[in-house]
Amino acid sequence: MDWWVSGFVRDGAYIELISWIFWVLLSITLHELAHGWAAIWQGDDTPIRLQRMTANPIVHMGLHSLFMFALCGIAWGMMPVNRYNFRDGHKGDIYVSAAGPAMNLLIAAVCLVALTVWNRYVAAGSTLAGNVAIFLYLGIALNLILAPFNLLPIPPLDGSRILAGFSPRFRELFERPQAQLFGLFAFLAIFFMTPIGGIMIGYCWVGAAALVDLAGGLVGNPPVDHLF
Repeated sequence: MDWWVSGFVRDGAYIELISWIFWVLLSITLHELAHGWAAIWQGDDTPIRLQRMTANPIVHMGLHSLFMFALCGIAWGMMPVNRYNFRDGHKGDIYVSAAGPAMNLLIAAVCLVALTVWNRYVAAGSTLAGNVAIFLYLGIALNLILAPFNLLPIPPLDGSRILAGFSPRFRELFERPQAQLFGLFAFLAIFFMTPIGGIMIGYCWVGAAALVDLAGGLVGNPPVDHLF
């Protein structure tokens, strides 16, 4: 099996490779910071006390995650919070957990607007115009993958905490130590041993292209076939 970077290098897709690395690091960092901001808003100062409110991706992802990213192209982050400090209790847990995926949707929206404006007002055909378009498009696509992925109700993903906030039965189930380990194996089985992961990612890519085309159509931009 080829190293994930090899495909980009073999195809000469250096802009795509650099853009992917940039967006993975930035999107995960902002995702975790969103959890931290929401937790602070809920009255929990744990992210501040542990000095996690920083833009440094190493702090949020850790060396293990960065190593996996270098090896496999996948990564994760973590923001420590104390749910017992949330002023809204279980509702606060829902707000804090949902803040991460909401940030990914916000990043995708900002990139979508930026790409639409860029394609509208910058002359197409130049290398710079094409490279910036690819950069912004990957920002849309990646964050449209991260948002629904994190909303899956599998521990330790955000979706499990959101579901636990609504249901005491699921909360009791997900807070068991075995649930985290089971969730990890469930994730690996679903995304690496079945076609579900590929199908989900494929739909997100198609959705990103559809959103770009829709936004571009509103301002008279051509479709984004050249980005594939």
